[in-house]
Amino acid sequence: MADAHGLVIAAPSSGAGKTLVTLGLLRAFAKRGFEVASAKTGPDYIDPRFHKAASRRRCVNLDVWAMRERLVAMLATRCAADAELVIVEGVMGLFDGATGGGGSTADLAALLNLPVILVIDARAQGQSAAALVKGFAEFRDACVIAGVIFNRVASDTHAAILTEAVAALDIAVIGAVRQQAGLTLPSRHLGLVQAEEHSELEAFIDRAAVLMEEEIDLDALLAHAHLLSEKSDAAILPPLGQRIAVAQDQAFGFSYPHVIDGWREAGAEVLPFSPLADEAPEVDADAIFLPGGYPELHAGKLASNSTFLSGLRAAQTREALIYGECGGFMVLGDYLIDADGSRHKMAGLLPVGTSFAERSLKLGYRQLRHASALPWPAELRGHEFHYSTLHWQGDGDALYAARDSQGTEQGAIGLRRGSVMGSYAHVIDMEEAK
Repeated sequence: MADAHGLVIAAPSSGAGKTLVTLGLLRAFAKRGFEVASAKTGPDYIDPRFHKAASRRRCVNLDVWAMRERLVAMLATRCAADAELVIVEGVMGLFDGATGGGGSTADLAALLNLPVILVIDARAQGQSAAALVKGFAEFRDACVIAGVIFNRVASDTHAAILTEAVAALDIAVIGAVRQQAGLTLPSRHLGLVQAEEHSELEAFIDRAAVLMEEEIDLDALLAHAHLLSEKSDAAILPPLGQRIAVAQDQAFGFSYPHVIDGWREAGAEVLPFSPLADEAPEVDADAIFLPGGYPELHAGKLASNSTFLSGLRAAQTREALIYGECGGFMVLGDYLIDADGSRHKMAGLLPVGTSFAERSLKLGYRQLRHASALPWPAELRGHEFHYSTLHWQGDGDALYAARDSQGTEQGAIGLRRGSVMGSYAHVIDMEEAK
């Protein structure tokens, strides 16, 4: 291929096996000598790390609700710049997105004019699978179902029944993947266990690749890919400072590559450090970013890491901008209660206490408006996904006024005290200029 071609791996619902199929395909095409890249639909921090392990190339998020269309197109173009094939993994079911509409895998496929390969969990299904495929294929004209991969197929006979059932639909059956013991990725409360924690990940991906090579017609799959030719340019969120210390480890792993890259492109210096290794942010950093992650799993260690905590407090004293998202916001507070009910002292820079013992799921896109505390446009878009709750909140200025994806007011979220600020929201992009 002279230029990058792309396709979307989607499914009727979550749990059909999109990630397993995507990882196997990425490694299988890489083994064939292809320069293969990937993207993940929506606000997902975890799956992209697995993609990177499979393709050995960084995965990008493409989010058609939280990102401006120009930014989506630009990131897709950059993803394809040095690749021959781009595989985009969908999110949830093909047509599932934000409450109120938008943000679905189908929306992304239509925007980028990419064909969809539908992964169907075929357990306990026979001829009825044809009705499912027909319904998805005809539901939306702008979203083209180019082929089907049946997953968790029981036998050759089962595969033949499924293939015969959809033969009249003029939609190619590209593969029938047999159920394999042990090819399951472990999960926790926010999704899959992080790739860095999976000790046998390489062997797992290699097994998945072998399975896809055996069960999927890779040449037929490749023939359905469309040219990714959209060219675009878009501004990304301005940097928080000139020298930005960014926490990066298993407790603080939820940052978007396009945001960090944008800061570098704007001329900022990004200075990674590990709170789990008891590293302090650089003393001459004028901004510190604590992204989300799993601090609740490491609360005791973080509370005892005096070099890290002292470094944050020293940065506050010199009035460096300190910004925390979700898990980072929790660590900036006075205390964090873990799942066992134990209370751990945190940085004490914001008057909040958070609890993972008192769980309540908070999930959804957010429209955010802030005052002049951040060097970003006033209107932003982001996402919230956490189980921890605010156990206590003291006095402070609200950081954001929030609305959900339907525009319903959610009230004030987050806090700011001087140059220290944070909230449970993950900021993804700025609003389109009106």
